[in-house]
Amino acid sequence: MVPLSHYLILSATLFSIGVLGVLIRRNAIVVFMCVEIMLNAVNISLIAFDRHLNQHDGQIFSFMVMAVAAAEVSVGLAIIIALFRNRPTVNLDEFNLMKW
Repeated sequence: MVPLSHYLILSATLFSIGVLGVLIRRNAIVVFMCVEIMLNAVNISLIAFDRHLNQHDGQIFSFMVMAVAAAEVSVGLAIIIALFRNRPTVNLDEFNLMKW
């Protein structure tokens, strides 16, 4: 049996990688994938605590996070494609939608 601390270390590492990716990278698709990595890190910790406490609440919350992530993927990818059609770049520094 794997101890809880291993799962939490894995979750914290994945979440840190996701945060660094969001803060450092400028590509919209890479930032989008880093947000998904952060959501998966939260899912790992929810399931780990669920197994540790012998309850089923973590699995339910994890399922809800996955449902929200699926909706986020569809809406977010549609927004990225719409932005790419207006300006042929996915670099976040070059998007100034408020300017005429």
